[in-house]
Amino acid sequence: MADDDIQTLNRPTAARTAPRSAPAGPPASPAWLAPLLVVGIVVAALNLRPAITSLGALLEETRTGLGMSGTTAGLLTSVPTLCFAVFGVTAPRLARRFGPAAILCAGMAAVTAGLVIRPFAGGTAGFLAASALALAGIALSNVLMPAVIKRWFPDRLGTMTGLYSMALALGTSVAAAATVPMTRALGGSWRTGLAMWAVLAALALLVWLPVARERRTAAVVATAVRHPDTPVVRITRSRTAWALACFFGLQATAAYITMGWMPQIFRDAGVPPGTAGVLLAVTMVMGVPLAFVIPRLAGRMRNQGLLVVALGLFGLTGYAGLYFAPAAGAWLWALLLGVSNCAFPLAITMIGMRARSGPGVVRLSAFAQSTGYLISIPGPLVVGALYQHSGGWELPIALMAGLMVPQIVAGTLAGRDRTIEDECGMRD
Repeated sequence: MADDDIQTLNRPTAARTAPRSAPAGPPASPAWLAPLLVVGIVVAALNLRPAITSLGALLEETRTGLGMSGTTAGLLTSVPTLCFAVFGVTAPRLARRFGPAAILCAGMAAVTAGLVIRPFAGGTAGFLAASALALAGIALSNVLMPAVIKRWFPDRLGTMTGLYSMALALGTSVAAAATVPMTRALGGSWRTGLAMWAVLAALALLVWLPVARERRTAAVVATAVRHPDTPVVRITRSRTAWALACFFGLQATAAYITMGWMPQIFRDAGVPPGTAGVLLAVTMVMGVPLAFVIPRLAGRMRNQGLLVVALGLFGLTGYAGLYFAPAAGAWLWALLLGVSNCAFPLAITMIGMRARSGPGVVRLSAFAQSTGYLISIPGPLVVGALYQHSGGWELPIALMAGLMVPQIVAGTLAGRDRTIEDECGMRD
């Protein structure tokens, strides 16, 4: 099914001009739908990481308050990627049954409920269950957002993906930086500090409710997602899908290693703890403007391999700096790694470009992200084990740089101008 079959915004009805024997085209979308969808994409993206980064900022207080063991606290840091992989797989089937907008709305409801419940669940088990609920909502939204952008903004794929990625990076950074001071301002309770992010999730839920309930949109979505002539893509037969999954997983590995270990690398090199934290913030903040720019560039290119290589070279240079002179060039290495970590918005953009149809994007997004997050799970753990057993950062940094090479190779393969439908022998 071609993109023009699923483009719905600002499209006049074809019923008046179609022959009587032909089915009527989709009804025109209401004027308020396009701007509301833009707002909905932004506020949903703002909610895709605060559940994780706000907990990281208050992990010590949460652990003490719930009497968690060190092992359980460590489990909390691994739960997000596992949930993203497990729950993300269910997104295509749910989208076919109910439509992406309805599932995104349900995802925001799950995030809201999980964030409200978990600080007051009364024990570690309840806290973990509520966290899993919120993360399940995030996982569904992670997978469906590229499909939503592809379906309703096919002619502005790079711009809208950039807006989504920028909002996601902004939500990540703000939650990490603002949770502690806002908690203090609200009385100092870690429970309040974690629960307050439910307000932002509730706002996203309110925005998506009218989109999900709009009957004409729902009818078009049902046609696009369950069209009888839309063949099923055997995603595992596509080399591009596997390359994109590996690229996504390796860039996620690099990002989680950076977030988890960069401050310690700088501190062990003699950088003051406060400065080490600021350096991590610099790396994270780099993703805000670049997350908007890179998808726009990628959307104008038929082959995104050049961008993949450029980001990889930034990463390799940053890791070389960390290896040879971590303290002397700390600010430069933080900037370079911040640029390299912007492989995430590039991967999201390529997901939207490597499939022609809405259902294809959903399947590709679910496969690439779920498989990718599974690939990313061992990375931070292996780095920690190497650091502990070697007593230094030479081997871990060498591993980080080594992983950048297959990331470049996989991204270059995924960036080629082809679609999963082509590779599976399917034509519109």
